[in-house]
Amino acid sequence: MKDVSGTIKERRTVRRFTDAPVEQEAIVSLLNEAAGLYEAEGTPHWRCLYAGDPESRDELAECMIAKVKGSTLAKLLPAKMTEFLKKQIINTPAHIIFIAEAADTQQQRDVNFAAVCSIMQNVQLLGWEQGLGMLWYTDPMILSESLYEKIGMREGERIAGILEIGYFEKTPRARKRKPAERSWTTIGEDGSLLPGSSLISPQNVLKLLNEAVWAPNDGLRQPWRFIYVTGSEVARQLSSVEEQVVLPLLLVVATEEADPHKQQEDYAAVCCLVQNFQLLAKSEPWQVRRHIPEWVYERERCKALGLRPLERIVAVLELGGGNRGPESGALPPEVRIELNSFVKTGPL
Repeated sequence: MKDVSGTIKERRTVRRFTDAPVEQEAIVSLLNEAAGLYEAEGTPHWRCLYAGDPESRDELAECMIAKVKGSTLAKLLPAKMTEFLKKQIINTPAHIIFIAEAADTQQQRDVNFAAVCSIMQNVQLLGWEQGLGMLWYTDPMILSESLYEKIGMREGERIAGILEIGYFEKTPRARKRKPAERSWTTIGEDGSLLPGSSLISPQNVLKLLNEAVWAPNDGLRQPWRFIYVTGSEVARQLSSVEEQVVLPLLLVVATEEADPHKQQEDYAAVCCLVQNFQLLAKSEPWQVRRHIPEWVYERERCKALGLRPLERIVAVLELGGGNRGPESGALPPEVRIELNSFVKTGPL
């Protein structure tokens, strides 16, 4: 990525596209590069389906409006409105459906979902640098049984969203973000933890977070909170590795709405923020270890960290300095892309 900070802050959700086609090769390249930028512990399992030709877009449109047609809302909407919605889908040059695969444990399900959401954010950022705009669709009204059947949805899988993709002419206006300081809590001593290094202070972390908060989130809900754990026995107990010097931890927390759909949207938004932070940290460069440890599912342990009843930890980031060097041996998540028609699938 050429300019991580600039791209994160400049990216916008785009709803109107030109007629210019988006080549399949460009989509494949975006997906592979996006997957390569994702770094976290654990092995995620996800797949995506691409609808880029007229036939597959038409079939996708029929599936997406099927639930609307069968609802009481259809009786209130003129037929022209349904046709307009269908045309909007058909005329969008490309669509990618992202799916987090099933897993036996909640931890692995979260690993899968966090990965696919983070990779979707990478696709949006990389696409923006190439003049591609995107809309992340999650509306329950489009998630019909006919869509699940067409895409071969398997038991336990979750659709993270559909990216509508195309070139655009007008950049939407920016909307302000809440400063990270207003959602910030510190546990332990302030200041840098690494002797002889300028890293990593709460001020440095907040600087990056104030850029990372430019993440996609529906209605600008900004459902995140940050707990910075530093220089204390708490940090030592939570750390995943034995260190002579205890590394600072950044716990990224999501608030939970009562509505399950909003819960999933908010969790995805927090995953995108975490991905933004990792990209920014890498450009510093900082060493960041991202994971979802088992203890985040222990309610009493989380409560001791100040977690509120309707909150959950989305990611634990262990923050090292530039003198630690990058991890080696980590492979990017496997990209499973089903191309051309989301009905007639095949391997990449």
